[in-house]
Amino acid sequence: MAKKAISHILIEQDQIDAISKRLKRAHGQMGAVVRMLDEGRTCEEIVTQMAAVGKAINTAAFTLIAANLKECMKDEKQDSTAATEKLKKLFLSLA
Repeated sequence: MAKKAISHILIEQDQIDAISKRLKRAHGQMGAVVRMLDEGRTCEEIVTQMAAVGKAINTAAFTLIAANLKECMKDEKQDSTAATEKLKKLFLSLA
């Protein structure tokens, strides 16, 4: 018997809003990086801003995975072991 693919769509609106807000902030920060390059800002300033973009994106991804894990654990129809394993792989993909 073939294994059923584990997938989940985030349904908690407060989590979706928080993740969306963080990604919009990262989007704005990325625009700032481009402007900084065009303006001839220092390497240190640009790299610092790029680090902030990376942190914002990673935090959004970790928040998304954690929220999905929480919802999957509540869903009695989900195979919690398989869901946990899949989300663990997603966490590790960000490392």
